[in-house]
Amino acid sequence: MSQSVERALRILPALARGPAGLGEVAEDLGVHKSTALRLLRTLHEQGFVYRQADGRYRLGARIFALAAEAIENLDIRGIAHPHLVELNRLTGHTVHLALHQDDEVVYVDKVDSRYPVRMYSRIGRPVPLTVAAVAKLLLADLPEAERRALADRIEYPAYTARSTPDAGAFLRELDLVREQGWATDFGGHEESINCVGAPVRGPDGRVVAAMSVSAPTVVVGADALLELLPLVRRSADTISREYSGSARDPDQGPAQDPLQDPAQEDTP
Repeated sequence: MSQSVERALRILPALARGPAGLGEVAEDLGVHKSTALRLLRTLHEQGFVYRQADGRYRLGARIFALAAEAIENLDIRGIAHPHLVELNRLTGHTVHLALHQDDEVVYVDKVDSRYPVRMYSRIGRPVPLTVAAVAKLLLADLPEAERRALADRIEYPAYTARSTPDAGAFLRELDLVREQGWATDFGGHEESINCVGAPVRGPDGRVVAAMSVSAPTVVVGADALLELLPLVRRSADTISREYSGSARDPDQGPAQDPLQDPAQEDTP
């Protein structure tokens, strides 16, 4: 039975590449046509595969419906929160999670610094689009036409001498963020506050959220905060994998089978 399930599951990514005939599916699986036909019929009955008029098979509507429902019901905040708490424990600084909503980037979760001097922020509050690290990460992932249209219609407040001055500078900054995969705000909104951030990506690789670590300069300088970037990126990558349901970090070694009873692992 497990072999049949494994073979049936192998059919789905094969058909994702495009419609295929029975012979092609059988060859791809390395099985006889009769075996491939039984699997295809079962998948067809459940709506996962559709048989076209020309006899070839493609992915069925139920696959797309399930994918859309799963994405809609994913709670990025719930998935991310334990990792925000852990990053706060490791660094001691304020950790944020933000989402892009219309023309705003909004904090949706926060873990406060353990230091008595900390930055002010609150969940639900929009962040400054032109300077905040989380905003740069989310907006940098927009298609180029959307990025340019956004850059042309927003304002560029001079919060500090380091604030982004105009649309051209903003677009160059977003290009840099896209290229390097992380962002900073070193005194762009408040002279005394620095921030480093990394993107959280969904199953398709697009940025679905952004997380950051922020701290006042009296607690830690910009250079010292930048040294925490590997931790921030690692946390964001972990959240991305959990959100996408993808494989764990290869550096962590093989994952234990969740159905395997630990007490039986050494049983011959």
